Amino acid sequence: MASREQRNLMGAYIRQQRKLADLSMRQVSAMVGISNPYLSQIERGLRAPSEAVAAGIATALGIDMDEFTGRAGEDERSEFLLALENARELTASQRDSLAEIYRSFVRANEREERPTAARTRAGDEDPGAPADEDGSGPPSPRDDGGDAADRGED
Repeated sequence: MASREQRNLMGAYIRQQRKLADLSMRQVSAMVGISNPYLSQIERGLRAPSEAVAAGIATALGIDMDEFTGRAGEDERSEFLLALENARELTASQRDSLAEIYRSFVRANEREERPTAARTRAGDEDPGAPADEDGSGPPSPRDDGGDAADRGED
């Protein structure tokens, strides 16, 4: 059974993603096939959705299920997010928006790191790497394929 904190995190995440998708609770609940009050209870952390309902919500909001379940239960609380929760001079909507922006930067950084590792594992060459001694590597940005004589240089 999900703890109260986990339900709150999941509910807040669902609400945030629903608002980012510019969907009403009625629209999402209709897409998932659940009642509007049930979705409201999930968003407020009063109830945890079943696996099938969670999958339906993820699909309706265009969220990858792995990301959805991983994100919803995360207990990783950065100093920034903790400070943001206590920033009473901001509205709840502003705090939610800033938290999502922060998380999107974190996800973007994670995605940038993954392709590099995948290229390395696959044996692909780095397009920015200097040419090998035999000239078989990628050309440098200044190398247009010709030599100095071809360009009229001495």
